[in-house]
Amino acid sequence: MTYIAHYDSPLGSITLTSDGEAITGLCFGESTEYCVSPLSSFHSPLSTCIRWLDLYFAGCEPDFTPQLIFKGTDFQRRVWRAICEIPYGQTVTYGDIARSIGCRSAQAVGGAVGRNPIAIIVPCHRVVGRNGSLTGYAYDIDKKQYLLHLESRNRLTVAG
Repeated sequence: MTYIAHYDSPLGSITLTSDGEAITGLCFGESTEYCVSPLSSFHSPLSTCIRWLDLYFAGCEPDFTPQLIFKGTDFQRRVWRAICEIPYGQTVTYGDIARSIGCRSAQAVGGAVGRNPIAIIVPCHRVVGRNGSLTGYAYDIDKKQYLLHLESRNRLTVAG
């Protein structure tokens, strides 16, 4: 069963999905493509994710991460796990990630980054081009700029 919630962020609506155990998706926009079960106010994965987003958009670095499930190829999951290691407020290049996972192709990494199903928490917005350029972001460069700016001006860590 898939559970769904919508979150109103400064960047617009975000759709959150969970399998009941962990977060399976976080994307900008309202999505109705899921088979939805009514959300209980006690539904832990979505509630935890909403608390994380509240802290994040308030300008704080949450000191916890919601439980996540990565649904993708082995290669994609390796890339997404590497993205999760990028510190708050910092950026790395596609090439940096490729080297960190033993891949020769920054372009292949870019393809996996572009398929990240859990935006913001898996911070693909922190991945930049070789020269620091804000290349590629599935939800548009303006959102990527906003998220990077939010993180660069706010370095307060708050416990969840």
